[in-house]
Amino acid sequence: MKLLFYAAFFLALAAAFGQTAAAQEASTGQSIFRVVPTPNENFDSGLLAASASSTTDIWAVGQSTIHWDGTKFTAFPAPMIKGDNTSDLNGVVDISPTLAWAAGNVNIGEDNPGQVILQWNGSEWNVAQGPTFPSGDQPSIFAMTSTSADDIWAIGSLLGDDGEQLFYLFEHYNGSEWTATTQANGGAFLLGASADATNDAWAVGFSGFENDNSSTVALHYNGSNWNTVSTPNVGDGANQLNAVLALAPNNVWAVGFSTPEPPPQQEATLTLIEHYDGTSWSVVSSPNVGPASIYQSNRLFGITANNANDIWAFGSYFSSDGSGHQHTLLEHWNGTEWKIQPSPDPTTGGFLSDLLFAGVVPAPGNVWIFGVEDEAPHSGTLAIETINGDK
Repeated sequence: MKLLFYAAFFLALAAAFGQTAAAQEASTGQSIFRVVPTPNENFDSGLLAASASSTTDIWAVGQSTIHWDGTKFTAFPAPMIKGDNTSDLNGVVDISPTLAWAAGNVNIGEDNPGQVILQWNGSEWNVAQGPTFPSGDQPSIFAMTSTSADDIWAIGSLLGDDGEQLFYLFEHYNGSEWTATTQANGGAFLLGASADATNDAWAVGFSGFENDNSSTVALHYNGSNWNTVSTPNVGDGANQLNAVLALAPNNVWAVGFSTPEPPPQQEATLTLIEHYDGTSWSVVSSPNVGPASIYQSNRLFGITANNANDIWAFGSYFSSDGSGHQHTLLEHWNGTEWKIQPSPDPTTGGFLSDLLFAGVVPAPGNVWIFGVEDEAPHSGTLAIETINGDK
């Protein structure tokens, strides 16, 4: 078992995959989002995570790090993040203009340094001292969340030095130091995290073999321990949760995808949205573009919200012709139902590949969503914002 694949998990997903007419029409109509110009510092510069302390202090990170100051985005170099598809930042927490944290993985050669934690001091990113692990262990970080500068979580997986045993990995910063705890899990990965209080945090992901017979996973932190909470699955194929949003102890959302049948049957994956009401998780009906063929998979990678009745989930869907073209997918919860909303596809050229991975709401009505714009021969940064949302 290797963690190298999962260290660039979201970007690998972007390359791995080769409801109606009304839904298709909605996906190509007039969007309330506009594309905002972003720099590309590295050869590959896709964005996987985002956080904001205000409308003039927004970070988006991945294969690069870019910052919004209220007027424009600027790219800042990050130690060990080179845009070479072997290193990426999967989480970021923006505390203030002079304090932010980012974490991810660096997997280059046999001397693999594994995870990396970075700290922003107002002018540059620096490598921070994270937890120490026994020689041979391979820690990987896939998400971050926080409630304050003294309560920050970095969530991921740890592969033991035997190369076989896999653990959940929970790293916590208390304002002065990072500490790590692990739980044996038998082969599961945590990909998303969200906290609304020091005693109410969630992490989600999947167990089993991705795109085969995987099952959804959710763990809850009650202020003392992380405990597994049962989550439903749809169909007989792969089920996976990629992101979670904790709004309150009785209002938590998670998004991902499901597949009706396992291999060797080939079917399009479908959006998966689940809700926790304080007692249990349940599947909430969510729309798809098509699928008009086995190729037209729909997947959700991220979720953000203005409030409990104004929530955005996002990802991508594939063209039905098998060309491998990907389009941005945007879905909105109005308090009653999820509906597909039109979203821009900024890629130009012969191959369309636009994906949305992370979102923030720094002020009411001001929604930012980030991702990857694939302009051959490299992948670039992508940012969309609600029109006039920053005014």
